[in-house]
Amino acid sequence: MFRPMTAVSSINLSDEDRLDTLQRLDQFRHWHSLGEKRYCLVCGEIITGRQIQVIMSTHGNRSLRLICPTKHCDAMPIEWVWPTDDLLIKIAMVEIERNWLCLIRRVGRAMQSYRRKTTSSTISRPRFKPPLGQRQQAED
Repeated sequence: MFRPMTAVSSINLSDEDRLDTLQRLDQFRHWHSLGEKRYCLVCGEIITGRQIQVIMSTHGNRSLRLICPTKHCDAMPIEWVWPTDDLLIKIAMVEIERNWLCLIRRVGRAMQSYRRKTTSSTISRPRFKPPLGQRQQAED
């Protein structure tokens, strides 16, 4: 999701103020404690209320926003879901499938490389050619 770049500053809050801010700004899911977890659909990380960044825009109305704490991820509360058992199982299955496909690709590349090495060493061996002057002397 594209968001225009704005100057922001992270805000340090007490635990009580942070929980109050999460409850006020997250309109999609209620926060009961800072230890609660959410799964970020953008970066794939599980984050806690304590980790979530509270930022203030330095342009215009200086409004507060919540963003994912993961580096290079600026996902907002609408992009966070509860990490239910079903969701965690699906995430694990996707990860296993991705790793399996990567392994299959690596094996395929290794086999191609091995075939090239074994066939190329017997077929394309360069033959020795004497320099032009030596060939004429040998014929005389």
